[in-house]
Amino acid sequence: MVTYVGLMSFTDKGLQSVKDTTKRAAAAKEAAKKSGVNLRELVWTLGEYDLVSIIEADDEQALAAFSLATAMQGNVRFQTLRAFTASEMDAILAKLP
Repeated sequence: MVTYVGLMSFTDKGLQSVKDTTKRAAAAKEAAKKSGVNLRELVWTLGEYDLVSIIEADDEQALAAFSLATAMQGNVRFQTLRAFTASEMDAILAKLP
C-alpha cells in the first residue's frame, strides 16, 4: 500500500451544503473501498485547508480514480501528497551516497 496525505478545500457548492459534510465523508469512505483505497483518517481543519486525510491506496491509478471521482462530486478541491513511513524513508536514505 502507498500512503498519501489528502488536502481538501470546500468549493462554493460544498459550502452551500456544508451541513452534509460528515455524511459525504462517510459516503466517500465507502466509495474509496470500491476503488482499492483506504480512507484511513479524515479530519476537518481550520486554515488553508478544510479537510486533511490519510489515504492508503493499492497503487497510483487507484488513488487517481478515487481523487477524480471525489472531485467530480463538486464539493471539494483535492490535492494529494505522497507520504513515507519511517521504514520507507530509511530505505530512501540508504540509497544516498
